[in-house]
Amino acid sequence: MRLVTIASLGASAVLGLGALFVAKIALPNAASAKSVAPRLEQTGQPIVVASRAIKYGEKLEAGMLAVIKVPQNAVPTGSFATVDQALQADHGAPPVALTPIAQREALLPTKLSGPGARPTVAAELEEGKRAYAVKVDDATGVGGHALPGDRVDVVLMRDLTPDGPTRNYISYVVVQNARVLGIDLNADPTSDKPASPNTATIEVSVEDSQKLSIAATLGTLSLALRRNGEATVASARPMRTADFLSGGARTGAVRTAYRGPAVSYGILIVEGAPSKRERGASSRKAAAPPVPKPVLPQANAADALS
Repeated sequence: MRLVTIASLGASAVLGLGALFVAKIALPNAASAKSVAPRLEQTGQPIVVASRAIKYGEKLEAGMLAVIKVPQNAVPTGSFATVDQALQADHGAPPVALTPIAQREALLPTKLSGPGARPTVAAELEEGKRAYAVKVDDATGVGGHALPGDRVDVVLMRDLTPDGPTRNYISYVVVQNARVLGIDLNADPTSDKPASPNTATIEVSVEDSQKLSIAATLGTLSLALRRNGEATVASARPMRTADFLSGGARTGAVRTAYRGPAVSYGILIVEGAPSKRERGASSRKAAAPPVPKPVLPQANAADALS
């Protein structure tokens, strides 16, 4: 009986020593192993990468991006730490990819439109639109006050009598509500400094670009600056010289039937240069004297009375 008790006590001592060994050696190693991963996770630096392949010209959305953590020495220069930073890279708006970006590739400012990127107008174009440059100067370019992001109408003024003694002009609204993409080489939509322009690059449809290419050969193109937020397309008919120099606009039927030279008075200011006008025939010529009645010879008169 005493031997059984001694054996039980010995076995308990052995098991206790084993448990103590496990508690002091095996368990601390496992705990340290578990604590290593969180420590590495906490010390990694977050960067924004593409969650899928992004094509050239695509506008970034939150679903295209993901955040991963990498070692400090593996963080690319200029990378974004959060998705919100990447989506506000283009002056507070979602940027456009300037180059194809592979899945899990880090997003960098040099690959997106906005600060740090190569200035490009192509990335600003909407789907199906084209960039078209119009030659302007101080007067036809709204005095340099049309800036990237503004909206303008394009007006054509054409001289219908280039070789005649009098001038007869007609104006057309060729394109309405076109967005200004750039003035000369300035394509920064945050620019607020007017400048003397030589060219204005506007966003138009393919059909409107054809209209502008023809209109540029017919006369002088001018920009008319629109009010911010106004997108109404006005019904603007062609305007002739006689429409406002002869006491008001004609009706459509009268304008269609009228084919003679314009009757104008005084001086017409066109593109800032005064052009002398000839008065109309009705005001230029004095009333013609009455035509005298023919006097018959006496003989013929006697014969007529007989």
